[in-house]
Amino acid sequence: MTEEEEVVARTEKVMRIQRVFINLLDSYSSRNIGKFLSNCVVGASLEEITEEEEEEDENKSMMPEASSPRLKEGTFQVVGTLSTPPREPEPDFAVETYRAISREDLLMRLLECDIIIYNISENPQQVEEAIWAVSALNEEVSHIEKRKMFILISTVMTWARSKSLDPDDSEIPFTEEDYRRRKHHPNFLDHINAEKMVLKLGKNVLAQVLVQPEKRKALYLGPQQSLPTKASIKKLVTYVVAAGLQYGMEGGILHSFFKLAWLGDVPALPVFGDGMNIIPAIHVLDLAGVIQNIIDHMPKHHYLVAVDESIHTLEDLVKCISKHTGPGKIQKVPRENAFLTKDLTQESIDHLLVNLRMEALFVKENFNIRWVAQAGFVESINSILKEYKQSRGLLPIKICILGPPAVGKSSIAEVLSKYYKLHHIKLKDVISEAIAKLEAIVAPKYGGEGEEEGEEEEEEENVEDAQELLDGIKESMEQNAGRLEDQYIIRFIKEKLKSMPCRNQGYILDGFPKTYDQAKDLFNQEDEEEEEEVRGKMFPFDKVIIPEFVCALDASDEFLKDRVMNLPESFVAGTHYSQDRFLRALSNYRDINTEDETVFNYFDELEIHPIHIDVGKLEDAQNRLATTRLIKEIGKPRNYGLTDEEKVEEERRAAEEHIAKEAMQEAEREHKEAMEMAEKIARWEEWVSACVRMLVSLRVCTRTCLRLSGGERQSHWGPSRFPSC
Repeated sequence: MTEEEEVVARTEKVMRIQRVFINLLDSYSSRNIGKFLSNCVVGASLEEITEEEEEEDENKSMMPEASSPRLKEGTFQVVGTLSTPPREPEPDFAVETYRAISREDLLMRLLECDIIIYNISENPQQVEEAIWAVSALNEEVSHIEKRKMFILISTVMTWARSKSLDPDDSEIPFTEEDYRRRKHHPNFLDHINAEKMVLKLGKNVLAQVLVQPEKRKALYLGPQQSLPTKASIKKLVTYVVAAGLQYGMEGGILHSFFKLAWLGDVPALPVFGDGMNIIPAIHVLDLAGVIQNIIDHMPKHHYLVAVDESIHTLEDLVKCISKHTGPGKIQKVPRENAFLTKDLTQESIDHLLVNLRMEALFVKENFNIRWVAQAGFVESINSILKEYKQSRGLLPIKICILGPPAVGKSSIAEVLSKYYKLHHIKLKDVISEAIAKLEAIVAPKYGGEGEEEGEEEEEEENVEDAQELLDGIKESMEQNAGRLEDQYIIRFIKEKLKSMPCRNQGYILDGFPKTYDQAKDLFNQEDEEEEEEVRGKMFPFDKVIIPEFVCALDASDEFLKDRVMNLPESFVAGTHYSQDRFLRALSNYRDINTEDETVFNYFDELEIHPIHIDVGKLEDAQNRLATTRLIKEIGKPRNYGLTDEEKVEEERRAAEEHIAKEAMQEAEREHKEAMEMAEKIARWEEWVSACVRMLVSLRVCTRTCLRLSGGERQSHWGPSRFPSC
């Protein structure tokens, strides 16, 4: 390699090390953009994306790779500020983070960076700091040796009140070319002022510099530009990105709808107003791709729109979330009800109620973006829902608890269902619920105005099917002395396990299935042909409903009999714990589980090995030890955690416990001090009493001695009998 080639190689390496500042790295939008850039190689978007690479991207997960401060060679080095007080754990992908930093120190950090990104799309309080930052950088232009790029991530709400381009055709979308005509929403005046300031300061007087051959590469401005010998360099290049409503990953503004649907506490998700307003939107990782392309390409257009290609209304978005995550229904409510939703801020509500058609024409025609959701939210809901659950740790916990009667299945299941917030599935309840639903379907309905012809025909078919099923259930129960055949039980249980609440949070299946055949019929994959065999002799199983944990409880017959005998009479009445029924059920359980193919064999063959616990050996009537062991085996809950009310209650309980503990410690201290004082007083009194007794004895002895001494002089009896005195 010649000396000139070595110089160019070194220059290329220097050029590819770029330091990026992003504000509030622990916020939803900035965190995902920062994580995305930390995995991007500088200049990568300058290369065209091949069809093979597009196919690879579709097969790969959309979740950004976990990063660490030890970055890959050539990737962006991300630094940034954090919230005060802390809201989230510090990002592990950032090289440096700053919290509660002074403006003077912050400016020094900004001057160390090549790209400064200020994201004001989420937090309006950051607008003032963004204006300060770009103004401070502009004042330092004369001292800046290396060009700086400032990118302001704003919002399409600065276009919210823009007048239609054609009064006769309201469907014509706005593009970047129309940015001078934009009219802001009243609540986003500061945002549009920030946009104008950033664009204004980017129009600085160009500085003419003579470019040495070895430095020409560093001034490369894009794939269509030649390397200059003389260049007019902007020391501060600025861009504004008007981003649509951001979704994806942890959810963004739509998180409140996902959470409401996932928890299953409401029969329908709310749509504020008529829901026909069009909301420009973009996946947060696609927005990050736009930022990456701006950095690499340095386009001539300095105002860009970042939205996907969809034209979705609020009703479209909410209906999609409800269908794939929640009850499947929506309910239109007054717009004012949006302000009653705790998780929605004023800015979020404004985004949800905007009605705006926009098209990112320049981005679509000039940038090389590996789109995550180019077609939009609705078309990409499956992958969006998958990444949402992964980001939030919302993975269902599916548990099956089996064992002989009176071993404690239901009591343990009740505790676990509360701890993990799971659905406790009891056979009797499922059957009653299913029959009640069928009866509600076949019951005569009145009214029905406004129903379409197709809906009426479908409803008639549902009524006929429900009536036929009800007749079959009644016939089965009449022929089996009130008991329901396995085919109906398995059908109802399977429908319950496939319901959206069980698919979201998970379930605890209490005491079922009891046999190998029941387990096979319940968890069998229906789509496969019955004769097809895989995994040895096993039929394919349904991964959606198969339990993750199987708890096999057991105890000796003597232990179980003693437990039932000691139950209160009021508890036993009307249950299967009466003597005859219990002994019959226990005998039946033992007979079933001595065969070659038991229900536990079924799970063993699927490598779902049961957790065996002998309750009798634990000597714990309340089954606390068994529950503790199961929680240890299953692990931590996988849900949203405590609600705001539960957090307040938990804090109140913790405060009360802390006060009680302090009071107890204070009482113990006072008691200890009182005991020590009592002991001191007792010892003092004992010492004083001993001294008094000694003095009294001494006085008596002295008197006696004196008396005897005096008597000796008057008597002729010889020497004293008390010489010691």
